[in-house]
Amino acid sequence: MNKKFRIIVAGIGGVGGYFGGKLADRFTGSEEAEIIFYARGKNLEAIRENGLSMQTAAGNSTVHPAIATDNASEAGIADLIICCVKSYHLESVIEELKPCIGKETAVLPLLNGVDAAERLQKLVPGTGVWNGCVYIVSKLSAAGMIEQKGTVNALHFGAENGDTEKLKYVLQLFLSAGINAELHTNITRVTWQKFVFISTIGTLTSYLNTSIGEILNNGQHKKLLIALLTEITGVAKAKQIGLPEDIIESTLKRLESMPPETTSSMQLDVAAGKQTEAETLTGYVIRRGKELNVPTPTYKLVAERLTPAAHFK
Repeated sequence: MNKKFRIIVAGIGGVGGYFGGKLADRFTGSEEAEIIFYARGKNLEAIRENGLSMQTAAGNSTVHPAIATDNASEAGIADLIICCVKSYHLESVIEELKPCIGKETAVLPLLNGVDAAERLQKLVPGTGVWNGCVYIVSKLSAAGMIEQKGTVNALHFGAENGDTEKLKYVLQLFLSAGINAELHTNITRVTWQKFVFISTIGTLTSYLNTSIGEILNNGQHKKLLIALLTEITGVAKAKQIGLPEDIIESTLKRLESMPPETTSSMQLDVAAGKQTEAETLTGYVIRRGKELNVPTPTYKLVAERLTPAAHFK
C-alpha cells in the first residue's frame, strides 16, 4: 500500500477495545496505518482524556488512537472498518458510518453469530464485506479500561471473494501489532465452528439461568444441550457449511475443559434484564431451519422463554 492505511474500529468494548488497542499501540504515530476509535459516551470521554487503559496477559499499558470520535465526518473515509458492536446495533452503526465508506473500503464484522456478513451485504451493497470471528475473554471493566482474562487472543478473518492483496496486507498489519491473526480461504466454515459453540451454550445457559458445569452435570440439561447441538449442526449440513464430522463431540470436549462456573454473555444480559443477542444466536437457527426444512424443536422451545416466539417465525 502506497498511502497510510486508515482503520476505523467501531465499538470499543471487550473485543474492539482489545484488538483496536493493540493496533493503536503499534501504529499511532507511524506512517503505515492510522487507527481511529469510533465510540460513545463516557467511554469516548475517558479515551479522549486519558487514552485507553489495557490490562492484558502481556502486561498493562495505555494507548492513544490517532482519533477518538463519535462523528463519522471526523473519522473520514476508511480503508477498513472493523465492526465490534453488539449484533443488534449493526444496522444503526453502519448507517452512521456510511460517510466513512468509500469505493475501496472493506468492512470486517467481528460479531457474535454468522449473519453479520449477509446483513452487511444488504446494508452496503457494492462494498467489500469480509467476515471473521475472535476467541478472547475481555471486557470493558470501566470507561476507558479494557481487561483481558487468560491468554487467548485469536482473530480469524477472510473473504471468499475479497481483494487478496488487501487481505494479506491487513494480516501483516495485525501480526505486526502482536495480534494472533489468521487469514482463511473458507472463513464461513470457521465462523460456523464458533457459532455452534456460542449459539448452543448462550441459548441454554440463558434458558436455564445456570452455568456450563451445572448443565454438564445434570442429565436432563445435558440432553437439551445435545439436542441443540444436533439441531444446529443439522442446519449447517443443510447449508453445506462443511463442518468437521466430530463437531458435536469436539464442542462437548471444549465445554468440559472450561471452568464449571463459566456462563455466557447472553445469560448475563438476560439475568440483568438487558437487551440480548437472542435474535442472532437463537432465532437465526430457527429461521434457517424453517427455510431449509430442518426441524429445530428444542431451539423453538427454548426461544419461547428468551424472547417472544413470534420474533423467530
